[in-house]
Amino acid sequence: DFGHSSELAFVVEPSDDIVVQEQPLILYCQVEGIQPITITWRKNGVMIVDSENAFMLANGSLYVSRFQRVRGDGSSDEGEYDCMAQNHYGLLVSRKAKIQAATMSDFHIHPQNAVVEEGGVARFQCQIHGLPEPVILWHKNSMPVNTDNERYTLLPKGVLQITGLKAEDSGIFHCVATNIANVKFSREARLTVSGSHSTVYKDPMILVGPENLTLTVHQTAVLECIATGNPRPIVSWSRLDGRPIGVEGIQVLGTGNLMISDLTVQHSGIYVCAANKPGTRVRRTAQGSLVVQAPAEFVQHPQSISRPVGTTAIFTCVAQGEPPPQITWLRNGQILETSDHIKLKNNNSTLSIYGINQADEAIYQCLAENSAGSTQASARLTVLWADGLPSPPQGVRAETVSATTIQVSWEKPLQNTKEIIGYVLHIRKAADPVEMEYQEAVSKSTFQQLVTDLEPSTSYSFYIKAYTSRGASKASEVTVVSTLGEVPAMPSLFIKVINSTTVQATWEPSIKLGQHEGFKLYYRKVHLSQYTGPVLLASNITAYNITHLDASVVYEVKLLAYNQHGDGNSTVRFVSLRETVERTVLNPPCDCMKDEQNNKTSTTGIIIGIHIGVTCIIFCILFLMFGYRGRLLMCKNVQEQLSTPQIPRSQRSTTGLVLNGATRRDRDDRDLNGKQLDMNELERLFPASPSQEQQEKGITSAHSPSAPHDETQISTLPLDEFSIIEEQPDPLPKNPHGSSPAAAAPDHGPANEG
Repeated sequence: DFGHSSELAFVVEPSDDIVVQEQPLILYCQVEGIQPITITWRKNGVMIVDSENAFMLANGSLYVSRFQRVRGDGSSDEGEYDCMAQNHYGLLVSRKAKIQAATMSDFHIHPQNAVVEEGGVARFQCQIHGLPEPVILWHKNSMPVNTDNERYTLLPKGVLQITGLKAEDSGIFHCVATNIANVKFSREARLTVSGSHSTVYKDPMILVGPENLTLTVHQTAVLECIATGNPRPIVSWSRLDGRPIGVEGIQVLGTGNLMISDLTVQHSGIYVCAANKPGTRVRRTAQGSLVVQAPAEFVQHPQSISRPVGTTAIFTCVAQGEPPPQITWLRNGQILETSDHIKLKNNNSTLSIYGINQADEAIYQCLAENSAGSTQASARLTVLWADGLPSPPQGVRAETVSATTIQVSWEKPLQNTKEIIGYVLHIRKAADPVEMEYQEAVSKSTFQQLVTDLEPSTSYSFYIKAYTSRGASKASEVTVVSTLGEVPAMPSLFIKVINSTTVQATWEPSIKLGQHEGFKLYYRKVHLSQYTGPVLLASNITAYNITHLDASVVYEVKLLAYNQHGDGNSTVRFVSLRETVERTVLNPPCDCMKDEQNNKTSTTGIIIGIHIGVTCIIFCILFLMFGYRGRLLMCKNVQEQLSTPQIPRSQRSTTGLVLNGATRRDRDDRDLNGKQLDMNELERLFPASPSQEQQEKGITSAHSPSAPHDETQISTLPLDEFSIIEEQPDPLPKNPHGSSPAAAAPDHGPANEG
């Protein structure tokens, strides 16, 4: 009774049977449960009405007085029978019992005459179909074959094998087939044993190998293998998959037939018969498959449950068999139809009923069926309903707040509100099945809920239930509303330099982008206002090569994702190709020049010159502080003249960068006419402690009033400390205290700041 409903269950169900024609048939059906119980019978799904030939007994069994395969009106008593039991809790249907008439056909294979030399092997076979399977016996010279003779082997399928033939084995053979329907005799066949035993060598040969068999568990399988040869071959068996055959229930019949008793599903496989010449590796093989079926049986039965109104009821029914059984669910004897309210999952093993109500109270049955048999199990669903529960909440409304937020509001029920302990808001995407629904609990004094973390441009359904300690109200009306559309998020952008004219923009696809139709790519030279683009790219593209670029300038690359709601925020990256070009050029020594005629440089030149001009700023400030004006200090071949030369940052990354666009030829001309740096004078003018020298790590420069241009030597400073100060050309008297009026004049602000 495990897994059955206690209110109504089968104790005995009808079973399959083979019936002799004109004989009575009784099909048993016994039910227990709460009375009154009504039992009825069906054949092939049609209700059986009591008649003179078929009627129901007092104990619920069905009695057929004279079973007939074909009646005068063309009808037949053969078919599938089931009984139905019903009380006020519900209705049950039993397993289907397959009823067949006992029959026997004529022999379709008769034994054949045979002439075999002495010592050889003789084989006779006859086949006949019948229900139940006929038992076949052999007669020799009208007498039953002596089965005590170990040289005679009778196989269940109507085969007679005689090994080590002798002259006395000659005779006339026939077979006799018997079942409950009839007895039939085959034609006769003569066996002639000729000559004496031959000593001529013969290769092993398999006369008959195993045939393919499909049987049911607990039956017996006989795999035939008969071989000849001189010397007589040794017959062995193995499985094609290499697994051992085992020993339990295994027996060898005659000289090489394999019999497996009490079959299990594990016995299924391909079996190989091998005939081996003794003492050698000479062999012949034959193979046949064995398929063992198992009728459906339950691993887990459904259990009767009780659930409050509005909750979810789940029944689980797990069955096994070979082939795997098909599971069907019935509700009060009728096939259960699925809907948004009723779902089947896991190959119909799990039945879920959502938002149950009183109409769902019934007996639910799980039918498991395969080609080897069928079985059923049942369980009852009781729906709990308490008087005085609240009525459904009223006036449910949902308003869209944003692309990911919806506010749901409602009013309290009209009836029985005193015992309410809270509300439950049921939420799901309108396109999702009911089982994807989730809930949010709300206090009894709250009549609105802000639902967040929703998906943009998506429809959601909402309904409310009021809960008390005794159960829940019925569900409110369902309201459906959609979230707003949203532009995509910023994509992640990476830039890779491919060569001196090409860069590759790559980005990563991400669900965080949201719904997007594609990407837009823009790029431009940083000193220009106009972008090239947009380049429209599909949503599945994650890389794009930008070609034909100018290696001497810096580029800005911008990427954004877009959809029907507009463009998302863009991700911007800057890239310079100069480093790629200059890796192949030898960096010349640092030559720093300041040329007033070249002050009108491009924005790009200023950006690149930032690293070059930093050093001269330090020394300009020092000149102002010590009052030495109009003195031109030139640096020439700094790496050779200074003991600790500074390698500017620009020399590590760029080649031949000159502040304000001064060319190397201009520098050489000025070197010829200008005053050369005197290291002793420099040290006298700018005394510094070793620590200060290490901090400055700069290359000093002097100003000569006779020089037509200022020359500047560079040093490195952090960018946030960088500034360019334009020095006033008017000469000022030297301050006896070593300071310069220009150094204290706040009016001379920076001409450029970086």
